[in-house]
Order: sequence, then C-alpha cells, then structure tokens
Amino acid sequence: MSTLQRRLVLASASVVGLLVLSACVAGPGGSRAPTSTSAPAGQGIESAGPGLPDGRVIATGTVLDVAGDVQLCLGAVAESYPPQCSGLPLDDWTWDGVDGSETSGEVTWGTYAVYGTYDGDRYTNTDPPILLALYDPIAPADPTGGVDGETDDADLTGVQDDVTSRLGADALTVRTDRGYVWLQVVWDDGTIQDAADAQYGDDVVVVTSALREID
Repeated sequence: MSTLQRRLVLASASVVGLLVLSACVAGPGGSRAPTSTSAPAGQGIESAGPGLPDGRVIATGTVLDVAGDVQLCLGAVAESYPPQCSGLPLDDWTWDGVDGSETSGEVTWGTYAVYGTYDGDRYTNTDPPILLALYDPIAPADPTGGVDGETDDADLTGVQDDVTSRLGADALTVRTDRGYVWLQVVWDDGTIQDAADAQYGDDVVVVTSALREID
C-alpha cells in the first residue's frame, strides 16, 4: 500500500470514529439543549409581574396572630412553640366563632382554608374560614397531564438553585419531581409560567399558585 493510500485510510477511520463518538453523546433520540439560567439579574423569572385575581380566592395555611398582627402563612412555618412564619398580611380576620386555634402568650394560631381577596400585597378575609382538618377541596388538575418531564437531574438541580436564588421568599416552595422543577408562588395568572418557559425552556419548570380562584 502506498503512503497516500495509508493516509486516506487513516483519515477515513478518524471520521468514522468521530461519528461514533457523536452518536454516543447524543443518544438514540438526540440530546436536549442545555437548560439556560443565564438571564441577567432582574431580567429573568423574578421580573415577571402577574395580574391580580378578578374575584375571591381561597388559600390554605396557618393563620398566625401576634398581638393583633395577623398573617396568612402559605409557605414554611417554623416548628417552634409558638410557631413562626413570614406570610401575607391578613385583614378583617376575627377569632370569634372560629374553632381549632391555640394560644401561647400574645400568639394565637390555627390552620384554615381562608376565603378572601388579594391585592398583590395583602389578603382580605371575606367569609368564615374552614378548619383545615374539615376542608375537602377538589384536587387541582395536573398541569403536566400526567406526562413526566425529560430534563436530566443535573439540569433540574441547576434550575432549582437558580429559581430559588432569583425569587427568594417569593418562592413558597421549589422542588424537583417527575422530571420537572415545581415552583409554588402566592399567585400566578400564567405570567410567571411564561417567563419560566422563556428562560428555562418549555416543560422544565411548572408554576402553581397557592391562591385558587373561586369566583
């Protein structure tokens, strides 16, 4: 075999090797594009501003009254005695006729389903609350339609960390499950979901609201 022929054979082998390696990386169905979290601070999901609910909503959580300063806690509640949390200011709340509360010193609390209106900052009670142990809501529809996500665990972890960093206390909960990052916020009319899709790609982050419209 001539020198030229040997060089041609080696070049062909190199090309074949590169194609094989490329196929191994991509996998049978090709690879998903890496999930982007590179939006500048203040220009990502944290800048999304949803509109307000048109009518009454309902929320479940701990009502915490500290010397007349009443909050509706929708996120985490510290397991101290009495409990502690940082929630929505709750207006027009009364303990009169409301069962299921506990009191320690100046703190009174209980867990309820609370009807009200939301103005973006405060929650105003409109109807008698329901003791949470007696509340039997209709389960919300699964926004994924029961289909698992396809984002790999490493990308999901990166997105979860980025969402948590950007939203801080505005994220009531952030977790990964079934191939998605699940983000719960106080309220979203679809604006935060659209921002998450634009930043991280479709079917990566699922946004849910703690407040549910009833009117």
